[in-house]
Amino acid sequence: MEAKQRARHGEERRPPASTDGAAAAAAEEYDPWTAWLYKPHTISVLLVGACLLIWASGALDPEGAAAHSSVTSIKRGVWAMIAVFLAYCTLQAPSTILIRPHPAVWRLVHGLAVVYLVAITFLLFQNRDDARQFMKHLHPDLGVELPERSYGADCRLYVPENPKNKFINIYETLFDEFVVAHILGWWGKAVMIRNQLLLWVLSIGFELMELTFRHMLPNFNECWWDSIILDILICNWFGIWAGMHTVRYFDGKTYEWVGLSRQPSIMGKVKRSLSQFTPAQWDKDQWHPFMGPLRFIQVLFLCAVFMTVELNTFFLKFCLWIPPRNPLVVYRLILWWLIAIPTIREYNSYLQDSKPVKKVGAFCWLSLAICIVELLICMKFGHGLFHDPMPTWLVIFWSSVGIALVIFLLAWSWRNHQKFRRKQL
Repeated sequence: MEAKQRARHGEERRPPASTDGAAAAAAEEYDPWTAWLYKPHTISVLLVGACLLIWASGALDPEGAAAHSSVTSIKRGVWAMIAVFLAYCTLQAPSTILIRPHPAVWRLVHGLAVVYLVAITFLLFQNRDDARQFMKHLHPDLGVELPERSYGADCRLYVPENPKNKFINIYETLFDEFVVAHILGWWGKAVMIRNQLLLWVLSIGFELMELTFRHMLPNFNECWWDSIILDILICNWFGIWAGMHTVRYFDGKTYEWVGLSRQPSIMGKVKRSLSQFTPAQWDKDQWHPFMGPLRFIQVLFLCAVFMTVELNTFFLKFCLWIPPRNPLVVYRLILWWLIAIPTIREYNSYLQDSKPVKKVGAFCWLSLAICIVELLICMKFGHGLFHDPMPTWLVIFWSSVGIALVIFLLAWSWRNHQKFRRKQL
């Protein structure tokens, strides 16, 4: 009955991932105009890929291929190896819980995550100098020591001796190119996490991380008004506000998908095509951090991983001499954003799953593995670079927070245990 109803409305859903025959049979339930997109084309892609390899490798023209230098041949071979692996993942990797705009897109993201994990694992086994020079193979401008840049060198709001602009510090901070990226980043976090309390924990928590590690990284030396007013109260707040409005829009939307061929007008077909890049349905993320001590720890673990990934960004740039404006920084952030989308969905589904035996999804595993390897790179390559010790008051502060958190969780667990015993009597 449900299958007939989907066919009547022309709804597009993911085919079963069992066999090609089953997928082809399931494709009959799709809209006629788009059913071919969901049919397996593995043999066709294999033949096209083989033709591309013949052309790119010079298999039929060994003399022409020999004209390339050894370095060029190695680079072309590595990129071809990555392309073959990504093609395999796009066609054969297991599908995720996300189906828009197409399941193959998220299989490709899965492949990209594996490639990145393997690449940084290789980087982990190099020494610091070799790793910095290796980065030149990814971008020619790398491998050069970075100049120190501190945002807190002059925290005056009014600079009377400046002839052009008396408020030069505020002007340069407000019109920094990273302000827009900051807002967009928090909008993306809000759309993924969909919980205002957790978002503000992350917002304030990362500012505390900057305060904690400012003795190690010059970029974390910010003025008080930059950290509190511009970051928390303006950029973070606006990004969270816009993101939560987006969440409420999709949360209140009616999801009744009609196939492309059943749209009555050209504009209807265009709108239906564009809506393929929006969610097929909107899941409510029920985090419930105060449901119990275990859930509190699980949600706190999510926040800790989020902040670790963000800290890794700054430490990787510092240790590997990557300028903030280098495109590799943008590529990594985009990749992490693509990985985080299914990761959050999988982790939330894991928390809500009531099965006695369960495991985290593939993206959750990959995200944690990538975060750990990045952290190990920062620890290995950062050894000997940071000479200033952590201030005593910070050590006392975080030790007190840790002890208070342990006492809080023990008291909470004991209270729940007492309640359970009273119910048993």
